[in-house]
Amino acid sequence: MPSTVRSEAPVVPEAPVVPETPAGPETPAGPGTPPAPKTPSSPRPALAAAMLGFALITLDTSVVNVALPAVGADLRTGMTGLQWVVDSYTLALAALLLSSGALADRIGASRAYGAGVVVFTLASAACGLAPGLPALLAARAVQGAAAAVMLPASLALVREAYGDPGRRARAVSLWAAGGTAAVALGPVAGGALTTAWSWRGVFFVNLPLGLAALVLLARVARSARRPAPLDLPGQVTAAATLGALTFAAIEGGTEGWWALGVAVAAFAAFLAVEARRRDPVVPLGLFRDTTVAVTVAAGAANSVAFYGTVFVFALFFQQVLGLSALGAGLMFLPMTGLLAGVNVLSAKVAARYGARLPIVVGQVVGVAGLLGLLAVDAGTPLPVQALLLVPLALGAGFSLPPLTAAMMEAVPAERAGTAAGLLNAVRQTAGALAIAVFGSLAGRSVESALGTSLLISAGFLGLTALASLRLPRRRA
Repeated sequence: MPSTVRSEAPVVPEAPVVPETPAGPETPAGPGTPPAPKTPSSPRPALAAAMLGFALITLDTSVVNVALPAVGADLRTGMTGLQWVVDSYTLALAALLLSSGALADRIGASRAYGAGVVVFTLASAACGLAPGLPALLAARAVQGAAAAVMLPASLALVREAYGDPGRRARAVSLWAAGGTAAVALGPVAGGALTTAWSWRGVFFVNLPLGLAALVLLARVARSARRPAPLDLPGQVTAAATLGALTFAAIEGGTEGWWALGVAVAAFAAFLAVEARRRDPVVPLGLFRDTTVAVTVAAGAANSVAFYGTVFVFALFFQQVLGLSALGAGLMFLPMTGLLAGVNVLSAKVAARYGARLPIVVGQVVGVAGLLGLLAVDAGTPLPVQALLLVPLALGAGFSLPPLTAAMMEAVPAERAGTAAGLLNAVRQTAGALAIAVFGSLAGRSVESALGTSLLISAGFLGLTALASLRLPRRRA
């Protein structure tokens, strides 16, 4: 669960159908002989390329956490710098997700995806070669911007390649499974690379994966372009709001108060712009629907709980318990390894009983898991700590897929892409802010920050669990 770490499959605007492309040149037909039928190209390269790209995006949201202490020691930076290592990527991804679907439509999904993979791969190399913190943060921001372009374009490739709704649904499930597998493997892979090599390895591993995605993309037919409105003023003011708010949470002090003022002003400008735009990046009228408002809030609460907890525990395992990066990654394996199975189970429950039940139950389980983690301290046996992390993953994995489905059901079909982009952008932003706030607390004491962050997360998630009772009972 990418940012963050993400376990559900984001939904993007519907992509245009690409005309069938012949597998090879046609054989000239003789007089009176009907031409040979055209054979459509295989959809498998498109699916494989899309899965690999989505796995890259989600891997980068989970692989870095366990490498942070090594980054801090090598680049001689404190907690503030480490927070920016995570949030510079997450913020760029969150802010640009609002418009990236429309961009993919305008230039074609295959072109957008290819450009995104190229930039993401080059930025990964720049991260691995970064001589200092400023260069690393700049490259991380470019990574996040490229990931924002790749994410909707990758799913659009799948939609174009599979015309049959049944085969398309199975393909989308495989696409989502690739991201979930990357989430599960991220902490372990990051720990192994950092321990055996260096923190730079968590970025260099993206290079062969990116090249493989481009090789697969070369076998995919080019996507058609279609007109799609871009709300640049709304995008700019949204990005300014998110950036200033995160800066205020991380930096604090006098500069933080100034940044908070900038965030308030930028948000006021954003509301004014969106109220007047014919095609706003965030249609404010969506929030009049109770389901939309509740699901967005619940998605944010889940991200705060999941991202924030993983971030603080990654520090706790290494800085307090003295585990290696690999040891810290292995501690998360029981937690992340269950996500795919729980996603499937929640979809079945939602299909039978409606989305409200798994949404509420998942959040309640998450709250219970967070409160159970309050018992963890330096003397708690390691197997017990690893098992106590599991309920949080179970809750998040159980509630997020039906939460996304409920929001998609609540909005008109023509707003589905916009609503999905909004939901994912809010979730990424919430995760970034959680890391900003909890990291500031950890800068004073990791052990005290652990308890405080768990209580904040449990309170937020408990409120949205109660709000979720207002969701309709209808089946998803």
